[in-house]
Amino acid sequence: MSGNLFRTIEDAIADRAAPFLVLPDGSQTTYGEMFVLSGQFAHALTANGVARGDRVAVQTGKCAECLWLYLACLRIGAVYLPLNSAYTAAEITYFVGDAEPTLFVCDAARLDDMRRTLADGAQTVLAITGADAESLAAQAGRMPEQFDTVDILADDLAAILYTSGTTGRSKGAMITHENLRSNALALVDIWRFGPADRLLHALPIYHTHGLFVATNTILLAGASMLFLPKFDVEAVLNCLPQATTMMGVPTFYSRLLARPDFTAETVSNMRLFISGSAPLSAEVHRTFTARTGLAILERYGMTETNMITSNPHDGPRKPGAVGFPLPGVTARIADPHSGQLLDQGEIGVIELTGPNVFKGYWRMPEKTRQVFRDDGYFITGDLGYIDDDGYFTISGRDKDLIISGGLNVYPAEIENALDALDGIAESAIIGLPHADFGEAVTAIVVASDTHAVEEDTIRRQLQSDLAKFKVPRRVITIDSLPRNTMGKVQKNLLREEFVDLYRE
Repeated sequence: MSGNLFRTIEDAIADRAAPFLVLPDGSQTTYGEMFVLSGQFAHALTANGVARGDRVAVQTGKCAECLWLYLACLRIGAVYLPLNSAYTAAEITYFVGDAEPTLFVCDAARLDDMRRTLADGAQTVLAITGADAESLAAQAGRMPEQFDTVDILADDLAAILYTSGTTGRSKGAMITHENLRSNALALVDIWRFGPADRLLHALPIYHTHGLFVATNTILLAGASMLFLPKFDVEAVLNCLPQATTMMGVPTFYSRLLARPDFTAETVSNMRLFISGSAPLSAEVHRTFTARTGLAILERYGMTETNMITSNPHDGPRKPGAVGFPLPGVTARIADPHSGQLLDQGEIGVIELTGPNVFKGYWRMPEKTRQVFRDDGYFITGDLGYIDDDGYFTISGRDKDLIISGGLNVYPAEIENALDALDGIAESAIIGLPHADFGEAVTAIVVASDTHAVEEDTIRRQLQSDLAKFKVPRRVITIDSLPRNTMGKVQKNLLREEFVDLYRE
């Protein structure tokens, strides 16, 4: 039996005439057409020298062609490497140098820039679409419609997803076909997805949430997706009556609630709203239920593991809690330092084992060893506890991770960039409460003796090297950073001091 996830997708689709993808203009792609398009893209990859185990790096806007490319990678046993569309050329250079992809795919508008940026590498650089007859989509259109999906092992890599580390160096999480298959099958089961479902998809697809949690679940359920290019509140409100389910980050739900025309009638056809990628406030949870009569289902996952826990489909969905471990997943709470298991109700680090847990960090064996206990449990770095009813609750995050608008932001990377600028003696990056983004990236800096710090100038300088979502929304200058007796910056004191910065 093949371990290829795409084989499982092929077996799951009973009706190839059923719609898979529905675009805002009403055009549809059936499952049968999806099989043809992904096969043509698989031929195009092969023609460009991509073979089993090779990496394909992709930095594009959200488009249907990216889905055919992802599925094509599965079909030939290549490794899909999605990159945030906001990453700068400097950031892309690191990822390409580390992963050494055979092929780099970008938007047509960036093709010349990326070819110059990556000129020293061995990879081919192509546009995903565009007028160029040699774009990947154009090449695929000239290829045969039939493609024999490659038989591979379940433990073979399907994707590498980069997740930043607190040292500022990004780590490539190696995700296998079995990681993705087991997680998607569990989600189809516990969230009750079936062919009649239509998911409103407004998430990016360079992230595990939109690409794997949403897309793989839909594929294995034989359901369909309303595929929006991005989250736009007007477009979402217009599409909700045509959907049955929606996956989003907390920002989506707070923005919907800000609209008086978001009512119970608007969602009368909906059976399920799911939230993840960042903590959903209990206030938003309760307000949403009062407005619509539906309780948002909050779940918890990571890049390295996909989904770990979920509130129940049938049963109470507790505001502020993330529910129970998925089928096949075993999770526990341990002391972050000793690894000793803690009693129910005690706060510690969440650890887990299961078929969803990644294979390790790309070319970082020592870092991989550090995040696994001797008994094989993965140490998430997230702090939480189990309540009296067995629900997991996330109480904090280790290592000062910030989640802004559903995207992970690691302070050390931004602090390194800040400290390299003229006029800044030292800096600290913190996350502060923000009504729209959940947390706002905020820089607290100390100026050097000979320079004055201009907030707009600093933000503008950072934009050349950092993705937009990492650039601090505010740069606050103070005389000195608070430190403990060991010299460590006390970020908790900074968060307390500036907690109201973004409040009206």
